[in-house]
Amino acid sequence: MRAVASLLVLAACAHGPRRPGDAELRVLRIGDAVAIAMLDRGPSFSARRRLPGMIHDRWPDTTPEGMAKFDAQLERKAEELRAIDRASVEGTPAAVVYDLVAEKLETHRLGRVCRTELWAGITPSHTAWHLGISATAEAQPVGDEEARLQAVERFAALPALVEARVATLREGLRRGYSASRRSALDASKQLETMLALPPRRSPFFQPGLRDAELAAPFEKLVRERIVPALGRYRDFLRDGYAPSARDEEGVAHNPDGAACYRARLRANTSLPLDANEVHALGMRELERTEKDLAALSARSFGGLGVRELLAKLRDDPRYRHASREAMLEQARSALSRAQAAMPRAFGILPAAAVVIEPIPDYQEKSVANHYLSPSADGRDPGRYRIRLYEAAGHSRSGGESIAFHETIPGHHLQISIAMREGTPPSLSLFPIAAFNEGWALYAEKLADELGLYSGDVDRAGMLSSHAFRAARLVVDTGLHALGWTRERSVAFLLERTGAPRDVAESEIERYLAWPGQATSYMIGYLELRALREKAERELGPRFDLRAFHDRVLEYGPLPLPVLRRNVERWIVSAAGRG
Repeated sequence: MRAVASLLVLAACAHGPRRPGDAELRVLRIGDAVAIAMLDRGPSFSARRRLPGMIHDRWPDTTPEGMAKFDAQLERKAEELRAIDRASVEGTPAAVVYDLVAEKLETHRLGRVCRTELWAGITPSHTAWHLGISATAEAQPVGDEEARLQAVERFAALPALVEARVATLREGLRRGYSASRRSALDASKQLETMLALPPRRSPFFQPGLRDAELAAPFEKLVRERIVPALGRYRDFLRDGYAPSARDEEGVAHNPDGAACYRARLRANTSLPLDANEVHALGMRELERTEKDLAALSARSFGGLGVRELLAKLRDDPRYRHASREAMLEQARSALSRAQAAMPRAFGILPAAAVVIEPIPDYQEKSVANHYLSPSADGRDPGRYRIRLYEAAGHSRSGGESIAFHETIPGHHLQISIAMREGTPPSLSLFPIAAFNEGWALYAEKLADELGLYSGDVDRAGMLSSHAFRAARLVVDTGLHALGWTRERSVAFLLERTGAPRDVAESEIERYLAWPGQATSYMIGYLELRALREKAERELGPRFDLRAFHDRVLEYGPLPLPVLRRNVERWIVSAAGRG
């Protein structure tokens, strides 16, 4: 970790021509230390990023005792940061690091009320604990003798990890913390599917697929250690956990559930929001988007009512995909058009490549479309994983907007720019959901400004996607704060967004497993739109779209108040008032 921290500080110093002062260096070192500590808690993310000097030979200690040590480590860093006068670094990259790290440390402190180690990760969605193991196997560095030794050491230790996980979940049940019974049973069924695969087709065999010298040892590990250990975990979820788990859905049913949800809203939006306020905002934005859909319907769909239009796009065979390959081709074609258009809207462009590929078979029923970031060493591209489950039942209307959201000008462009050489790396290692997801939703609308949609069917999909993000504000708060059931939430998505039932059900499972995250999209988007409108209004003919986007993205994901300050300073400077 010392080697990594040194490299991060050196990279931060390279961000500008001047040499940072003592206070700046202290801030950068604290930021790097916190970033590495948090990165070390997420082995799959750490393995994907592949920062130089990182070691990938163990699993994080997520027992209550391990979490207490981690909390104490971060509190010491918070004290170090508070000891530095914030004014002493004003106007430097270190000021942005200071504000970002202060927010991450505060949201971590507030979030401890959730006690997530005692219950979270029991789900078939992509946040599942067991899918984190397979994601780590897929990303695990290989290719040289040291990397091979680390891979074998990490996965040989899986039985002990499972034993500690089971003990921690039992302690959670004893204290009244629980995921729902349904989520536990669905997760056990997903594990059953994964564990039934032959060793060399197992998702846990991935290091052996990418390094021939690991093939034999990993086949042995899968057969003799990994599958038996995760089989015990599957049995525990089914027979030991589910019978004692709660029937009720939503984090409000855990101890301190209301405080937990407030903390999760803060962590995901970077704003001190109230659940009722977010719920009402979602309804207002949904109604506004339905007016846009009505106008589009009057122009291109014979004036159908919004519900009828969404149902037609979802159910009419004319608007459905013909095959899995057709879904992939639509996304790849959209990406190709977007790549060609980017110089019109951005001065800073991503260097990393991005590929589009299916979600693995064992995940595709319950895991939504998602993006995986590229590695820092440039060896692995970004990846948009597209959900092809029952492809013939999916409308093609939303395929382009999702592709723009996940790749370019969405997640891939934003994350790749954050990882570019010369940016303080700690700025790219702290995900801020409202920034990341707000940008990706903004990117869907930007694609329309750039003329990238094929026609009004695809624009209807874009607006339906926007309605979906507004509806997320409603159902996430409903599930976790206002007493909504899973069934009521699914019915709301079906009625107001046009989503197929299997998508609506998988989305609700995701929201239940990840409280507050679904609110980040619309909250971040609305702030980005407000900042752009402010810049256009105040700069008039001086407004430059490329410069605006570059200022938004140059420092990576930021808390929304920090982003606002940065953009407002740029507006003053661009107007010649600074």
